[in-house]
Amino acid sequence: MTTTAPETVTSSELLSVVASRELASRRTVFAGIGLPTLATELAHLTVAPQIEVVYESGVCGAHPSHLPETIADAVIVSGAEAVLSMPALFGCVLQGGHIDVGFLGAAQIDRWGNLNTSVIGDWESPEVRLPGSGGAVEVMANSREVFVVMRRHNPRSFTAALDFCTTPGPDRALADGIRPLGAGVTRVITELGILARSGVGEELRLVAVHPGVTVDRVREATGWDLQVDGSVGTVPPPTAAELRLLREDVDPGRVYLR
Repeated sequence: MTTTAPETVTSSELLSVVASRELASRRTVFAGIGLPTLATELAHLTVAPQIEVVYESGVCGAHPSHLPETIADAVIVSGAEAVLSMPALFGCVLQGGHIDVGFLGAAQIDRWGNLNTSVIGDWESPEVRLPGSGGAVEVMANSREVFVVMRRHNPRSFTAALDFCTTPGPDRALADGIRPLGAGVTRVITELGILARSGVGEELRLVAVHPGVTVDRVREATGWDLQVDGSVGTVPPPTAAELRLLREDVDPGRVYLR
């Protein structure tokens, strides 16, 4: 496989390519807008041609002619297999256990895979106010597993204590007496590497780093005492073929690539 020099690859491209590879063998994906959409569309052209994409607006089996700019973009509907009402989407598709992977983004994540997409700072007077949950709580609770893409890997984003818990993982839900269907977050793809866990009762651990990134650097960028896999691998860099597809076929208009 032909590779491309790391300095020619942007952070968005790196995250999208690596995340897309994680979708190999998965069938149904509940994709958030942004990097999850990029990764899912690239996976459809590479490792998962059978993939079925579900969007929060009720569209199932989406086949957009170009990338949607928002969850309500009409292009999502064009060519879709079905468009469902919100009760049908959340009550039947999600709660019915039909989603293999929920693909989300977040501003903060902790060692158990709980997510914050609400505020940075104090709730009453936050430094930054974020979009909030949307359907992420239902996606977390009902998908068989959840992948998260994080643009930043630093102690503020990978924190020991979330500023606000928007989307509780199964460990936190169980502590409150709620039994989720899925395993919660099992993969986190970042600019430094990949963190993973199998499910309830496990912390996220470092399983792979990008070329040139050391384990110590990842530990320093993480706000808790990060567990490290016994055999940390190196993520293969994006290939020329993957980058060409991403730039020319998936997002030629640079809707999300930057």
